Amino acid sequence: MLESLRNPNIRYAIKLSLISCTITTILAMWVAVPMGYLLARTQFWGKTLVDTLVDIPVVLPPLVIGLSLLILFQTRPLQLFQEHVFGVTYEVPSVILAQFSVSAAFAVRTMRVTFEQISPRTEQVAMTLGCTRSQAFWRVAIPEARRGILTAATLSWARALGEFGPILIFSGATRFRTEVLSTTVWLEFSVGNLYAGIAVSLLMMAAAFVVLILMRAL
Repeated sequence: MLESLRNPNIRYAIKLSLISCTITTILAMWVAVPMGYLLARTQFWGKTLVDTLVDIPVVLPPLVIGLSLLILFQTRPLQLFQEHVFGVTYEVPSVILAQFSVSAAFAVRTMRVTFEQISPRTEQVAMTLGCTRSQAFWRVAIPEARRGILTAATLSWARALGEFGPILIFSGATRFRTEVLSTTVWLEFSVGNLYAGIAVSLLMMAAAFVVLILMRAL
């Protein structure tokens, strides 16, 4: 199994997984922090609809999410974008987008719970002392939510690492191109290479174990 991990295909999949999961986590947190704060602190028209849209990637079957992304990028505007700017479908950007579509929903949920557990009183006091809403957010809310932010980022990274269905449909599983660890397991088992499949599975289990330990600690 150790010899299998030295395989160039698997080493590429490990590298792409680490890079794509990290980029996905950064993008997910960029969306999740303000969205979680908005849902936890404010009341606005259409909040129920936004809340429902955030939950859709969580409840939909993974293959349906991948198929939805594939159909979306076959529409006229996005198809022209792919033809004249750069390709997304079956390329590395599609891997990141497929991971983001699900992991961002988990990050938003975590951040909403985090901000709901923090009393808004400290922000209100800061605003009475001269802070604007934005300053109170950055100087008071964000420091108080730092543990929740770390937890949401860790959960988002782990969810991106284990993503399979959307990546298989939207990105494919091309060697040295869009192959990540989750699709590597499927590819290796499909060709009867059990040791390689088990080795990659154990590697992903180890990563998941570390992530769970970090979440418990945070």
